[in-house]
Amino acid sequence: MPRIFSGIQPSGELHIGNWLGAVQNWVTLQESYECIYCVVDLHAVTGKYDQATLAERTREMAIGLLASGVDPERAVLFVQSHVPEHSELQWLLNTITPIGELERMTQFKDKAQRFESVPAGLLNYPVLMAADILLYRADLVPVGDDQTQHLELTREIARKWNAEFGGGEEWFPEPKPLLTEAKRIMGLDGQSKMSKSLGNTIGLLDSPEEIWQKLRPAVTDPARVTKRDPGTPELCNIYHLHRYFSPPETVALVAENCRGARWGCLDCKRVLADNMIATLAPIRARALELRAQPGRVDQILGDGAAAARRIAGETMREVRERMGFLEAATHDSRLTTHD
Repeated sequence: MPRIFSGIQPSGELHIGNWLGAVQNWVTLQESYECIYCVVDLHAVTGKYDQATLAERTREMAIGLLASGVDPERAVLFVQSHVPEHSELQWLLNTITPIGELERMTQFKDKAQRFESVPAGLLNYPVLMAADILLYRADLVPVGDDQTQHLELTREIARKWNAEFGGGEEWFPEPKPLLTEAKRIMGLDGQSKMSKSLGNTIGLLDSPEEIWQKLRPAVTDPARVTKRDPGTPELCNIYHLHRYFSPPETVALVAENCRGARWGCLDCKRVLADNMIATLAPIRARALELRAQPGRVDQILGDGAAAARRIAGETMREVRERMGFLEAATHDSRLTTHD
């Protein structure tokens, strides 16, 4: 089967934007592809982060993915830093990646403005992403709109490496984007994409009480000042969330009651909260079981890292040979003699 690689940062809780935009797709892809999924903790340290919570956030991200349906029997799931070949290949790819290509990355230009002194890791972020993908010689990468530029750079890096070290063959496949239905989930502020850093999310594993407390103040149709004002559901982010969590007949009823001013915004939010809670309940139940078995989660991640290292090790042996490195000698204690 064609091989897929994809990763997600443990920069915050797994929220419904991640789930709707990426994780549901990961679960579906397991049916038809060889899938390698990674919690990319090395990417998470390219900016300021809380080192005291990084390990726990990494485990929680893995729990969220497993609870959502990522199946270790059908996909490889592991933590990026547990496979050191990612960092090794990144360094080797740095040697052929032009600085100008990195400086023109839109995400770098946007994020660099937040720093008084820009860290080199932020500039080299796309090279690590390229190493993640090429290390497993992935054929396809499911990407969102904000990652297509980075994937194109990955293809260019593969092309340059093949031209210099490939011996006339396309040794590194040029990974293609796997385009699926775009799901750009707006945050509860109604202004920006759902993001933990902006505080406009609902956690996938939030309790029913937390879900309701976050939905209550969420931004709705700005034209609806009072309950008696008719609304335009297409302008309301709560209505769009109904389309993901409520049955079609409820979505139609929401639109009708909004336009006819028969429901207030809190009425609409209460129905959404109930349907969201019901939809996410099985995921939350599985997560609670996994949290109660930390050894099982660590075993899954350990097995995943071992499987990833087998592939990564084969790749790096070939890369080192093609790039001309001296092969490390193996020490055999049986050859050592003592008088």
